[in-house]
Amino acid sequence: MSVQVLDGATILSFVEDDEAFTGSIQERFVLLDTDHNGVLSYAEMLKEPQSLRVLETHFGIDVETDPDELTHVYDNLFLLFDHDSNGTVDMDEFKDEMKQMMLAMADGLGFLPVQMALEENSLLMKAVQRESTSLFK
Repeated sequence: MSVQVLDGATILSFVEDDEAFTGSIQERFVLLDTDHNGVLSYAEMLKEPQSLRVLETHFGIDVETDPDELTHVYDNLFLLFDHDSNGTVDMDEFKDEMKQMMLAMADGLGFLPVQMALEENSLLMKAVQRESTSLFK
């Protein structure tokens, strides 16, 4: 994890670069698809938000979270990704929903730079790295 500076333009530029964005999404999809069948099951998708522990912490401090509430949030998150309601998420569904999430983050950040702690292989880190390499070309 490292602290980086980014803004909405960093994310927007990354999402609009179809080659960079699609490549990063495909990498993430392959990592999540542990049974290598080309689709993500509920259990495979669940590992990502659980590993981030966003709902189980408050400003980095563990908090008691109602297990039923967590299940409800995870169920609804999966339904957002599973556009055709077939119980799995394919690459196109995953890419479409991740794009919407990234665009929402860009919109929320706006164009004032902020410092953020980012995981090394996160999509936000990839956006920052893409921007950094393009500045030095």
